Amino acid sequence: FTERVAQDMAVSGLKAGLHLAREKGPAPIMEDEFEVTAAMLFKQPDLAKDGIKVGDKLKGKVLLAKYSRYMQTVATVAPELIDSLIEEGCRFSHHSSIAPTGTISLSLANNVSNGIEPSFAHHYSRNVIREGKKSKEKVDVFSYELLAYRTLVNEKAMPYGTSDEEALPDYFMSSENIMPRAHVDIQAAAQKWVDSSISKTINVPTDCDYEDFKGIYLYAAEKGLKGCTTFRFNPEAFQGVLVTEKDLEKTTYSFTLEDGSTVEFKGNEEVEYDGETHTAANLFDALKEGYYGKF
Repeated sequence: FTERVAQDMAVSGLKAGLHLAREKGPAPIMEDEFEVTAAMLFKQPDLAKDGIKVGDKLKGKVLLAKYSRYMQTVATVAPELIDSLIEEGCRFSHHSSIAPTGTISLSLANNVSNGIEPSFAHHYSRNVIREGKKSKEKVDVFSYELLAYRTLVNEKAMPYGTSDEEALPDYFMSSENIMPRAHVDIQAAAQKWVDSSISKTINVPTDCDYEDFKGIYLYAAEKGLKGCTTFRFNPEAFQGVLVTEKDLEKTTYSFTLEDGSTVEFKGNEEVEYDGETHTAANLFDALKEGYYGKF
């Protein structure tokens, strides 16, 4: 399904590029001439198969539409479109890119998933910098699907609800419910039809075995991914920007006081310190990393 959607988007995008080229003219680079080099022949053997030699000149539209690996893939499903692009050029050289769910999704789309990865969590905390505050501020974030479900079906529903009244249906998935290999597979399916950048985040448990963790990258290389990003919550190293309430509650932070005694708090507990209220996790991180009071 993912591959078919990405394919349809690719073909539709290139059709739009062709129509715009006919209306407004192709991108200038399409009509520019490029001299063929030995490196180009090495990277794209099809040039030599067609009798093209070092020193020959080809227009940008020909190099793009006929000899790029991506366009050759598109030609398997839309050969007439590619023939037209070779002849007429396109309004742009690249048209598709998929960014990971994160700030863009949160800021511009009410935290909806971008399509190739689920929401990070249906309820989590985002640590943001506030001018004048001495540590990062914990802000509650809810997924779009949870907000919609609470509005339309059950206003009391919450992840990890302790009663039947609060429980979410099984089909509510988040990043922690997806196996790492499945994350890789979905990016590979979409990437085939993406001609620019693509990224998603593979969430792994804190106690993930090193060999299993390494295996994610080896599998990503095997599937031909352009890039591979992982996130592993590790409170000893870095608090992170996105944190689930469950992870915070399971993590204990120890503070040493001036008299040498120590106090401990769970990560989601609030602590009064230096005239402000902080979460234990954010206060610990600010003191450890040395940015306390510098915002």
